[in-house]
Amino acid sequence: MNAKENAIAVVTGAGSGIGRAVAVELLRAGWSVALAGRRAGTLEETAALVPEGAALAVRTDVSRPEDVTALFAVTVERFGRVDLLFNNAGTFGPGGVPVEELPYDAWRHVVDTNLNGAFLCAQAAYRQMKEQDPQGGRIINNGSISAHTPRPHSAAYTATKHALTGLTKSLSLDGRPYRIAVGQIDIGNAATDMTAGMRAGALQANGEVAPEPVMDVADVARTVRHMAELPLEANVQFATVLATTMPYVGRG
Repeated sequence: MNAKENAIAVVTGAGSGIGRAVAVELLRAGWSVALAGRRAGTLEETAALVPEGAALAVRTDVSRPEDVTALFAVTVERFGRVDLLFNNAGTFGPGGVPVEELPYDAWRHVVDTNLNGAFLCAQAAYRQMKEQDPQGGRIINNGSISAHTPRPHSAAYTATKHALTGLTKSLSLDGRPYRIAVGQIDIGNAATDMTAGMRAGALQANGEVAPEPVMDVADVARTVRHMAELPLEANVQFATVLATTMPYVGRG
């Protein structure tokens, strides 16, 4: 399966970074894509990058159940079904804040976006995929290297990404009877606005600040597209895509 001219995707966090790169990759490959995000202007900018593509911009706060319900309703109304959810929307929260100083409101914001938002979108996708004809579809959750090991002062982000791994496994198991394939991509140091400071210097586990390598976000997008275009009889359960020499494997 090399092209998906008749396939429909929902991409959350599509206004920037990894979400934008994946949306553009899918649009160029012939997918119809619902672009979800909190800022309508950046979603329109994403759509404009592939002017010939079938894009639908839907302003969405994934932490709000009513927004998620509306997102999937308008997607199905426009395109007829949902074949793929790229569950990507997320936030790191306040950077560099020790756990003892982390405000509860900041913790809740990260949990509401990264975990609750991912659940709400997966639940809506699951309901649609279960009932549509032909039945089934695919959900790809955006985890992180932090789903495996933390950075300093990242309790909220790391906790949600570990939780996302459990959500991925549970959804994958529960989706089997309905041809719903669920996998996760764990990404390390893709070059986006979120990681812009890493090349200047990032706090390491030993307390030092050191620059870190990054990789082209387009390489992440191609990996997601590969996962997305597999037949439903095959699934990439977990994929890790990272800048080759980033301090993760071994002692860095």
